[in-house]
Amino acid sequence: MKRIFLLIALVASLNASAQTKPGGISLEMLQQIEKAQPSTACAKALQNAVAANSIDNLTLNKANQRPVNTQFSVETPKQSIHDQKSSGRCWMFSGLNVLRSNFAKKHNDTLRVEFSHAYIFFYDQLEKANLMLQGVIDTANKPIDSQEVRFFFKSPIGDGGTFCGVADLTAKYGLVPMSIQPETFSAENTSRLRQLVASKLRQYGLELRQMVADKRKAKAIEQRKTEMLATIYNMLALTLGEPTKSFEYAHVGKDGKAMGQPKVYTPQEFYRECVGEPLNGTFIMVMNDPRHPYYKTYEVEYDRHTYDGTNWKYLNLPMADIEQLAIASLKDGRKMYSSYDVGKQLDRKRGYADLENYDYGSLFGTDFPMDKAQRIATFDSGSTHAMTLTAVDLDKDGKPLKWKVENSWGASHGQQGCLIMTNRWFEAYMFRLVVDKQYVSAEMLAQYEQTPTILLPDDPLFQEDR
Repeated sequence: MKRIFLLIALVASLNASAQTKPGGISLEMLQQIEKAQPSTACAKALQNAVAANSIDNLTLNKANQRPVNTQFSVETPKQSIHDQKSSGRCWMFSGLNVLRSNFAKKHNDTLRVEFSHAYIFFYDQLEKANLMLQGVIDTANKPIDSQEVRFFFKSPIGDGGTFCGVADLTAKYGLVPMSIQPETFSAENTSRLRQLVASKLRQYGLELRQMVADKRKAKAIEQRKTEMLATIYNMLALTLGEPTKSFEYAHVGKDGKAMGQPKVYTPQEFYRECVGEPLNGTFIMVMNDPRHPYYKTYEVEYDRHTYDGTNWKYLNLPMADIEQLAIASLKDGRKMYSSYDVGKQLDRKRGYADLENYDYGSLFGTDFPMDKAQRIATFDSGSTHAMTLTAVDLDKDGKPLKWKVENSWGASHGQQGCLIMTNRWFEAYMFRLVVDKQYVSAEMLAQYEQTPTILLPDDPLFQEDR
């Protein structure tokens, strides 16, 4: 009898220990959850089908599978499609797409140029390394767990970015043709290099903080930082190639044949010939962020590619205004840097983005009703990928029906390397646009020059394009 009482007490003890504190999943709650699950034969068949297949394959909306209309009323001249491979350099590919398109337009589409991504990427990584190390020095008197210091140590370096990086880096280091400095394995597959450089920068960051704590002179700290950057430079040179200092090159026509005699250039001379004056000051970046008031500017400190460069600053506009800016630029034959949440409702096989491509709600018996502001605020959506806006199709009243972008996933992807997006998808998942100031009203230019509101570094929309 005594043993029975002990057994009962043990079971009671085990049941008590299985209980959770308020807010956890209790046994009673779990039973209610399980009871709410569908139990019909149809539900079992659906479960088997979903478990064995791709969610996107099962939710593909057959009613939306009609042939994609590839005709556009306003379209800029086509150019070759590049492939960023397994890297986060879409911002660079899109930015350089714009520059080579502007070069072709300047020469009435008789000349073409292909810029080296590996060359710019080398200096992007070197400059970001310096930005991290100098940022650590600047904030060395703050606790290591402060938000400012964690900003640098959490992500010391990355391969993503924005058009501001293209503007700063090309003005400072120039450009070289792709044929002079082609891609390397690590340029196309950046993860391991990024991981190793980040680890080294974290080590160096701790050392620099200690030097500041030890009251070392600024000159000694600067010298040590230079030595650190020399090591980073060597890592980059081994993986991306030593940056070209001068080269011989002859421009080519649309058919790829050389036009004229070769000339010897430095990267800065080639930049001046192909681009002209520095880009900074010639464009504005606009963004659609319905969480914040429109016609105001926003900025994050240290959110840039080079320490001595420009922070990413944007003017927040309604989508209708952004669309009009884009249409004005495209009508004048100018492509634009733009960025999107490209993973949402994209039919990759057709290269077609539309809000009704996939019916996830019907499959799971629920809905996904958040609007754009709610998706941004909860990190459910944000700018993830930059592409080059190249065409728009307008109705009889001049309203946009669909858009086309040059992508950087290779010519065999989507619509011959391009994506086509309906205007309703464009308004839901388009975020940034870089537009030449000549297409911007005086009123908007004045708004862009307002003192910006400073946002926190972890703001959902201040994520790099990859």
